[in-house]
Amino acid sequence: MKPRPTLLIVDDDLTFRQVMAGELERLGFEVAGAGSGEEAVRAAARLEPQVVLLDLQLPDRDGLQVLQALRESSPGSEVIMLTGHGSFDTAIQSIRLGAFDYVAKPCPLDELEVRIQRALERRALLQRTTLLERGLTPPDPAGLFVGASPAFREALGLIERVAPTDSTVLVCGETGTGKELAARLLHARSPRRSRPFVVVDCAALQEELLQSELFGHERGAFTGADRAKPGLFEVANGGTLFLDEVGEMSQATQVKLLRVLDTSTFRHVGGTIEIKVDARVVAATNRDLSALARQRLFREDLFYRLSTITVALPPLRQRAGDVPLLAEHFVARLNERYCFSRRLGPEAMGLLERHDWPGNVRELLHVVESAAVVCEGSEILPRHLPPALRAEAAASPRPDGAEPLPTLEELERAHIERALRATGGHRGNAARILGISERSLYRKIEDRLS
Repeated sequence: MKPRPTLLIVDDDLTFRQVMAGELERLGFEVAGAGSGEEAVRAAARLEPQVVLLDLQLPDRDGLQVLQALRESSPGSEVIMLTGHGSFDTAIQSIRLGAFDYVAKPCPLDELEVRIQRALERRALLQRTTLLERGLTPPDPAGLFVGASPAFREALGLIERVAPTDSTVLVCGETGTGKELAARLLHARSPRRSRPFVVVDCAALQEELLQSELFGHERGAFTGADRAKPGLFEVANGGTLFLDEVGEMSQATQVKLLRVLDTSTFRHVGGTIEIKVDARVVAATNRDLSALARQRLFREDLFYRLSTITVALPPLRQRAGDVPLLAEHFVARLNERYCFSRRLGPEAMGLLERHDWPGNVRELLHVVESAAVVCEGSEILPRHLPPALRAEAAASPRPDGAEPLPTLEELERAHIERALRATGGHRGNAARILGISERSLYRKIEDRLS
């Protein structure tokens, strides 16, 4: 059953309180009363009512003083002032001090009910807005960056240096190296940390949809646009817009993005009004944008604009000594999440250290999670690791070197083939297993399997 809204009536007239309480309870409200300002502040702190009906004339305090005290003791409550004749100037002053509305006594019950419902709607809207802002404002992820290798620490140091600025940043790295996490750290360490962090997956959206998502659209701009919609640049205003896989963006969208970066203005799709925006742009790619620019597959001017600062995240195979640190970190997180007491055995750890990790940190996380979940005891053994990883170790060369190691390209090809077999050839599902976009999988299939 839906809980009834709680009201607090603050008035020194006991008869008025009792009559109003009875009528409001009949309308479905939970009602409490207070006869003085001091009693009202205590009751509000205890009950946290949704709405307070506050008389301007109280025996111990002025109603405006009580209003200010309620703002501190019960900031989530909406206050409606009850005024007598000749006190409208004071009622208007109460609005300036944070009251939601005022109503004259004696007040018709139907009018009072309308004011209360409006106050409840405003309170619900503010709560939804707060939840949305919290959802768009990620916590500082610094604790998730684990590693001691020089290349990794150098990348983290650069992030710390550029985070306090408004410079555009391009985060480069292979799939699974933590590019989005790096972007979140840039945002969390910037003056924009309390504002939204908005993610746009450029590889997952078609050109028209991507432009609509980025820049918004006007009603009737295209078939199905039955109402106007703000763009994600507007949602990210004051915060950070993260463009993931920016190398997949079409040339037409690149032109519009360049204009926003240069002028901080844009138009809705189908619109004519210039909209000013203040959003820091952080882009990420696993492709060589400079090479694409030379091939005229990516706009050269946009590449230079995006790469004002370039943060290169090293692949896991180049982070000597970081695999054990990351693996132990992931096991600890899984133990905490699932109430496990797992630990990595030395043989299993040895296999992890010998693997090349084409999927980088993301692949390591999934391998460790799989092993921790299927492990029936406290120690993770080689048999708990995925069959592909064990088979790779079994195929390692003998000391005489008679059996050469497969190349990274061969391993990636085999990994893609296994994912496609496991999904019956469904490329969308295979891309999700591999932790890459479907478009990236298409490109890898053309490069590796053609």
